[in-house]
Amino acid sequence: MILTRRHVAAMALASLLGLPHVTRAQGAPLKFGVGMFQPDREKNDATYRPLAAHLAQRLGRPVELRTVDSWEGLAKSLANGETDLALMGPWGYVLANHFAEAQVVSTILYQGKPEYFAMIVTHPDSGLNSIDDLLGPKGKGRSFAFGDKGSTSGYLIPFFEFQKRGIDPERHFARVLYTKHQAIQTQVTAGQLDAGADFNRNRDTMIAQGLIPAARSKVIWQSAPLPNDAFAVSAALAKDTPFVQRLQAALAEIGPMLASQPNLLPANYTGFVARDNAFYKPIRDAGLATGKLGAR
Repeated sequence: MILTRRHVAAMALASLLGLPHVTRAQGAPLKFGVGMFQPDREKNDATYRPLAAHLAQRLGRPVELRTVDSWEGLAKSLANGETDLALMGPWGYVLANHFAEAQVVSTILYQGKPEYFAMIVTHPDSGLNSIDDLLGPKGKGRSFAFGDKGSTSGYLIPFFEFQKRGIDPERHFARVLYTKHQAIQTQVTAGQLDAGADFNRNRDTMIAQGLIPAARSKVIWQSAPLPNDAFAVSAALAKDTPFVQRLQAALAEIGPMLASQPNLLPANYTGFVARDNAFYKPIRDAGLATGKLGAR
């Protein structure tokens, strides 16, 4: 096998991350990684098995589903070859694209739109009514939770907002946590945290499933629209144009199929639309502006 410059770079990244480099034989099962979109791993796996089965049927290859606990971990697994296909958050995709040339093929639709929102939530007893309160004297010395550092809405976008306002969260807040989105909502609504970062889709889902009371999850800031989650492929698969075209077609037909097969996607997700790397420029720009997207 001839090692190209890109192949060597991918192996170097895998080494840097302390993860093994994996080479996939053609025709081998496709490893399909998904982030923790649901409250727990069991529910997440059950939710995305129908999608994996649909892809296996349309692509003519076995598709092995795996839930990855963190957005950062999913980006690393796509970069180092442990994952071939991934449904992942925008920031995780940008990281995998920047460091290992993974490529988006489609963007998921939520209520018909390829976008979503980051938000900051608090509870009604906190006395915080706006982001100005949170980042001003009222919020100094409080507790705040981010998602993991591979999260778009849970980390990158709120961190960028803080930075634009001249706030270092580690200095402003007495306690800063990094945890899962579901844990943020649970702890904020219980009054165990003063505030935290989340996104509209997670909040909607947890309220709909009765996991948190809507009245206890108070939104005090919402971002501009963000590009929705990416369905991405590894750099190696991205070079296989016929495969990418089959994959895009398999994803595009899901929307119309939902009327008869609603379990292909979670509630409120309405299909996929073809998108390319340029669609994720706002996330890349935020990564560069915050210094979180370094040199390759």
